Amino acid sequence: MLSITKIFPFLKWFPMSRGNLQADLIAGITVALVLIPQSMAYANLAGLPAYYGLYAAFLPGAVAALFGSSRQLATGPVAVVSLLTASALLQFAQPGTDAFVSLAILMSLLIGAVQLTLGLLRLGVVVNFLSHPVILGFTNAAALIIGLSQLSKIFGVKMGRSEHFLVDIWGVMQQVHLTHLPSLVFGVVSFAMMWTLKKYRPKLPNVLIAVALTTLASWLMGFQEMGGKVVGQIPQGLPTLTLPQLDLHLMGSLLSSALIISLVGFMEAISIAKAMAARTRDCIDPNQELIGQGLGNLIGSFTQAYPTSGSFSRSAVNLDAGAKSGFASVVTTIMVLLTLLFLTPLLYHLPEAVLAAVIMMAVVGLINVKAIMHAWHANRHDGVAAIATFFASLAFAPHLDKGIFFGAGLAIILFLYRTMSPRVAQLGLFSDGTLRDVAVHPQLPTDPEIIALRFDGQLYFANVSYFEEMVLNAVSAKPNAHYLLLVCDGINQMDASGEEVVRHLVERVSKNGMTVIFSGVKRQIMMVMQATGLFDLVDGEKNIFSTEQAALSNIYDRLGSGKQRLLLGIPMEVRKEISADCRA
Repeated sequence: MLSITKIFPFLKWFPMSRGNLQADLIAGITVALVLIPQSMAYANLAGLPAYYGLYAAFLPGAVAALFGSSRQLATGPVAVVSLLTASALLQFAQPGTDAFVSLAILMSLLIGAVQLTLGLLRLGVVVNFLSHPVILGFTNAAALIIGLSQLSKIFGVKMGRSEHFLVDIWGVMQQVHLTHLPSLVFGVVSFAMMWTLKKYRPKLPNVLIAVALTTLASWLMGFQEMGGKVVGQIPQGLPTLTLPQLDLHLMGSLLSSALIISLVGFMEAISIAKAMAARTRDCIDPNQELIGQGLGNLIGSFTQAYPTSGSFSRSAVNLDAGAKSGFASVVTTIMVLLTLLFLTPLLYHLPEAVLAAVIMMAVVGLINVKAIMHAWHANRHDGVAAIATFFASLAFAPHLDKGIFFGAGLAIILFLYRTMSPRVAQLGLFSDGTLRDVAVHPQLPTDPEIIALRFDGQLYFANVSYFEEMVLNAVSAKPNAHYLLLVCDGINQMDASGEEVVRHLVERVSKNGMTVIFSGVKRQIMMVMQATGLFDLVDGEKNIFSTEQAALSNIYDRLGSGKQRLLLGIPMEVRKEISADCRA
């Protein structure tokens, strides 16, 4: 039975102490000071008029906080989701047009529906199909693409939009001699200002200070009259409450992109939420977070918001400012509401070059080459997936969803390749009575009448042929062996293909007078063997043992104790314990 707090998670915030309420008020206002200018910059990145960023900063953040599980996650427009939105819609409409705006709002509806459905069905695990190395490669490429895409606004020149992003950037570089110097000055000065404040005065709202000062300077200098581009007139008042324009054909065309943006956005949000929860010792429910993010996007689409997600930078500001609950995000929403009602005229003279600098400042932190190198050192296949995703995303830009599909597909292929040839260790007897890999310990003795093998990996359709080949090679190398001991401690799963191969191996070697002994068979494997009759085929009551020592002791008892066998190398007290276990 669902509890009321499961349906309405925000009820857990109450009752709120006076201290917590004050902390949330301060944190909410602090985040709003960063969110308002950032959201306008990200709307430009998404190919929308700047004020649509304020619409996206309005309701989605509060709704996501009310119905999510994280108390500090700050939701709203973010760089990567904005770029993905723009790249998904380019083939359908020109940026900035009414058609493009309608598509962006429709995309928010689709993403919200996808995330909400996944959350209600408790399918948050699907995000695991986008592995960490793939996200690393994509994020680094996206940061580079985002930064380069703002050069045209910094230089004050036009940027074309073709099927190849790098061609467009080359076109911008060819216009450097046409640079609009006032735009360049505003862009460089605002970036330097934000960088300096962030480094030496991190507690100050560097984005707000840079935006306020440059907007004032733009008005005093007559920047617009100099030919500079400014934000211009922003509609005063709240966004109209309206149903997004539904077009089933377009929705079908946008669905694959909506799925990718849903997963990437949620991956970003949940990773931030988990990082903060580690500090605050809160409990994060990924499925509840999906519901919160989904409702935020879904309800936001009715107030003309484009897709949103959790923000790294603003969530960090929220946490550092002392936020105790999601009420801080509600306060942030109230601040955005006041801005839409009363303060939009003050933003008229904000230079677009400054918004470009805000974006470039935000994505600098997304570039993390060290993390890619770490993935390479941890596992070469993961490193390859990260690097390949990086270059694929650059090559496919502006269609970044293709880069993610390529990286995810490659990661799955590399995983299958890696598991197709797991380690199969031939074992020798160690002095303490355990079996060890003779490849690691070549001095270990082996018995010509016993073949002991350990398979390290799940036994499934992709590697059963390799398993069969390695076992048969070991059997053919010892034609006089009477026992094949399969140490199964490393086998966690076995599918129908794995069971079939084991069955065939048992039947094949049995015809040659060899007995197959199993040790360390886990419960889930035993259940498969019992369900398929393999347990009876191998005479499980007699030939399956809990430990390799028990199995080995039983084999030597069968061979006869008259011979001087390797078991004599085991201490007597260990032998007695093994024999007792066998009888039990």
